[in-house]
Amino acid sequence: MDFELPEETRMLQSLVRRFVDEELLPIEGRALEREAKGGPLTPPREELEPLWTKARALGLAGLDVPAELGGSDIGAIAKTVVTEELSRSIVPFAFPPDSPNLHMMLRTVNDEQREKYLLPYARGETVSGIAISEPDAGSDPSRMRTRAVPERGGWTIRGHKIWISRMRESEFTIVMAVTDPEKGSRGGITAFIVEKDTPGMIVTREIVMLAGYRTYEVVFDDCWVADSQVLGPIGQGFAPMQHRLTVRRLEIGGWAIGLAQRALEMMIEHAKTRVTFGQPLAERQTVQWWIADAETQIRATRLLIREAAWRLERGEDIRTDASMIKVVGTEVASEVIDHALQVFGAMGLAKDLPLQIMYQLVRAYRIMEGPSEVHRWVVARRILATH
Repeated sequence: MDFELPEETRMLQSLVRRFVDEELLPIEGRALEREAKGGPLTPPREELEPLWTKARALGLAGLDVPAELGGSDIGAIAKTVVTEELSRSIVPFAFPPDSPNLHMMLRTVNDEQREKYLLPYARGETVSGIAISEPDAGSDPSRMRTRAVPERGGWTIRGHKIWISRMRESEFTIVMAVTDPEKGSRGGITAFIVEKDTPGMIVTREIVMLAGYRTYEVVFDDCWVADSQVLGPIGQGFAPMQHRLTVRRLEIGGWAIGLAQRALEMMIEHAKTRVTFGQPLAERQTVQWWIADAETQIRATRLLIREAAWRLERGEDIRTDASMIKVVGTEVASEVIDHALQVFGAMGLAKDLPLQIMYQLVRAYRIMEGPSEVHRWVVARRILATH
C-alpha cells in the first residue's frame, strides 16, 4: 500500500478544503444562531441550493457514483479524504448523493428501478431516507417487527420505525421489513421503496436530537406498495443493508476525524495566544501532551480508515474494519474535542463557538449506526473465531 495520495486525490482534497473554507465556514455563525434558538443546524433550502449549485459547478457532485451513471467514480480512498475535509465544518452538508443509500441501491435495483429511482438519485435530483430501527429493535435486527405481507398483487407494510433522518424532504424511503419471521435476518428481511405521501406511511413525531438534528418516528398502517417497489430479491434485504451500514460506518470515521482535526487546529491556535499566570497555554505540559496525543491519535485513525478504504477498493470484506473505525474514530474525536473545550475554558462552552456543537456531534456518532459496545463485541467475536 502506497501511503502517498495520488496527485489527483490531493488536488481533490485541496478543492474540497477550499469549498469548506469559502462556502461553509462563513455560514457557521448563522447555523450556530439557529441551533441556539432551538432550530435545526441544517441550513434552510434557500441556503442549500446555492451550495449544491456551486458543488456541481466544481465537479463535486456524484463523486463516488459509477462512471456509467454519469459520476466521477473516485474510489473509496479518495472518498474518505473528501469526507474528512467536508466534516471540518459543523454545517451539515454533503455532496449529493448520500453515499450509503446509493451503494445499497447499486447492489439491488432492477432495470425499472434503475431508471425511476437510482439515476435521478445519482444525479443529485432526489433525496432518500432509510427506515431500519424500531423502538425495540435498534442494533439487533433479529428483533425487527415491522411486517410486509403479500396482498392485492403487492405488499402491505405494517409496523413502527424510529430515528429516521430526512423524512420530511425524502422523495422515497427504503423500508426494511420482515417477510418471513421464521428466517429473520437469515433470509426473512426484505427492502421496499416507499415513495413520499404513500397512504399509510404516517410521520407521527419529529424528534429533536443533539446538535439540532431532527429524526422522525413513522407508523406504517396498512401501507401498500406494488411488487415493483421490492428492492432486491424477497428475503435478501439484510446483506445489502449491512453493506450500506458498512459504507456509513466508514464515513462516520471520516466525520469524526475531520471534527478532531478542526478541534486540534483550534486548540493549537488558542494555546499559542491565551496567556495565564504569565505564560501561554502552549507552554503548559498538560496542554502540550493533549496536542501531542491528538496529533498521534488522529494520524493513526486516519491510517486505519485509509487501509479499510484500500481493502474495500480491492473487493474485500471490511465489516470488521468498519466496526473498529467506528469505535476508535468516534472515541478519539471525543477525547480531542473534550481537551479542546478544556483549553478554551468557559469560552468553549459558549453557543457562539462551534466546539460545543462538535462535542454533541461526536457524542451522537458513538451511538449512530451501532453503539461502540456492539462494535467491540463484533470485533472480538471475529478475532476469537479466527484464532
